[in-house]
Order: sequence, then structure tokens, then C-alpha cells
Amino acid sequence: MECRQHMHNPNLDQEMEKLEQHLPKLAAKFLNWLRASKNRWLRIPMAILFVLGGLVGFLPILGFWMIPLGLALIAYDVPFFRPPMAKLTAYINRNLDRTR
Repeated sequence: MECRQHMHNPNLDQEMEKLEQHLPKLAAKFLNWLRASKNRWLRIPMAILFVLGGLVGFLPILGFWMIPLGLALIAYDVPFFRPPMAKLTAYINRNLDRTR
């Protein structure tokens, strides 16, 4: 029962930690560092840049993958976004687990 409830109400921090396991080490370290509360001053501008970069995802290097990552980072500072972003990140993690 507890596992089923966890799937309906995922925790953003836990889901981001799982997502970091799918990333290259350097990217995972950077994301973990960026998520730290002391780095809020940098997290917000980086999140906005990720979203804006994702909007031009058709260009090389930039990609549509940047939008959910930027929104997840914004969710750390805007509590209203935390539950939907936790669910989206859980969905992404489930799909990444299937492809492994």
C-alpha cells in the first residue's frame, strides 16, 4: 500500500536523485550542486536558461529535454510546481528504467 501511495505522490528530491543516476557523472554532479539550497542565486537563472534553450530545441546541442529540467529546477523555488514536476520526473525515470 505504501509503495502505491508513493507512486501517486512522488517526492521531487528523490526523483531528481534517481534521474541523476541516469546522467553522466559530470552532469549529475552539476545538477546535484545546482539543487543545493545555497545555490538558489544561480539555480533560478540556470532554470530559465534551460527552458529558453529548450524552446529552440531544434538547434544543435540545445534540445527539448532542457524544458522539463528547467521546470524541475524552478520547482525547487516555486512550491506550487513541486507536485506536478515530481510526477513528471517520476514518469521520466520509469521510462529511463525500462530502456536500460
